[in-house]
Amino acid sequence: MSFLRRFLDKIEPAFQSGGKFEKYYSTYEMVDTIFYTPSSTTRTAPHVRDVLDLKRVMIYVWLATFPCVFVACWNTGYQANLGLASLGMDATTGWRASVMSLLGMGYDPTSFVNNFVHGALYFFPVYMTTFIVGGIWEVLFAQVRGHEVNEGFFVTSILFSLTLPATTPLWVVAMGISFGVVIGKEVFGGTGKNFLNPALTGRAFLYFAYPATQSGDAVWTAVDGFSGATALSLGASDGLAGIKEAGITWMDAFIGVIPGSMGSTSTLAILLGGAFIVYAGIASWRIILGCFVGLAATVLLLNVAAGPDSAAMMSLPFYWHYVIGGFAFGAVFMATDPVSASMTNTGRFWYGFLIGLMTALVRVVNPAFPEGIMLAILFANLFAPLIDHFVVQANIKRRLKRAA
Repeated sequence: MSFLRRFLDKIEPAFQSGGKFEKYYSTYEMVDTIFYTPSSTTRTAPHVRDVLDLKRVMIYVWLATFPCVFVACWNTGYQANLGLASLGMDATTGWRASVMSLLGMGYDPTSFVNNFVHGALYFFPVYMTTFIVGGIWEVLFAQVRGHEVNEGFFVTSILFSLTLPATTPLWVVAMGISFGVVIGKEVFGGTGKNFLNPALTGRAFLYFAYPATQSGDAVWTAVDGFSGATALSLGASDGLAGIKEAGITWMDAFIGVIPGSMGSTSTLAILLGGAFIVYAGIASWRIILGCFVGLAATVLLLNVAAGPDSAAMMSLPFYWHYVIGGFAFGAVFMATDPVSASMTNTGRFWYGFLIGLMTALVRVVNPAFPEGIMLAILFANLFAPLIDHFVVQANIKRRLKRAA
């Protein structure tokens, strides 16, 4: 402070004599301008708030999905090979059969390589369709608006792909990512200005516009003529007894060796990626914690209220909700989207709590939608600004009382 005081004392005469500093309104403003204003500033959102820029943030999130991609390729092939074996089939059909034959691969479900390659032949066409079609929309809007293509689409494309069943037709994939990018983001101004998660917006569009490709027993295992229910649908219809009767253990669901959307079956892989982005300071641990706490608290209340005539899902323990369906994937990768989530620290926890609460209610109370995380996050996206508003107003009132 003594240095700053001496500096101010030296330049004070410049103001009194009308020198070159007279354009500043005060000595203190001039010092602030000299020492704290950077040479260049960002003009459009999202603004850099620390040492991480937008490109590095998106690359980190993209890298964090690699464990999910790895499991998606292996488990998709594993479920398909198990389905082929149960039907007594020696090989799949179509162009994938030709590629597998060309590579000298078999369909042994006990072979890691066979499972991984077979599953990759389902995942990567979906991802490339998402990347190409969505990228075209991104470039088109960037050209019209006269700005560079944002890296945010790298994250949107991989997250959207991981939420889809392996049997989703590629034209349906193209429709979904088009809706997510155009309606969910670009019409509101692009990256940093969307109030809904673009990947979830596209996934919700497919869920309601093309339900036959996104739900039902036949969409989860990539074998024609094979029908296999997910653990979540078994829980919705028959409760915990139905899940155990199908031979699914909690550890199977946690590791991800069960049917489901390609990238959301393995809670273990999701938590590994989540730990990375939380450690890097990109995802908010408060949102993730709020999601898990909100789900557990609501499910425990529903368990207490469950009776002999209640729906089977009301008796399902909360720790099973954590590992079946897309809850973990949504809580870690979708709910933590920094643009559409709450901005205040307190608001982030309650934002996550709302997601967990809504997920439990949709899963248990509403029999039409066994999966609730997608609708819960989109619902919370709409209320994120309101949550922040109440948090800020509460802080203002508390500080006014303290000052008084």
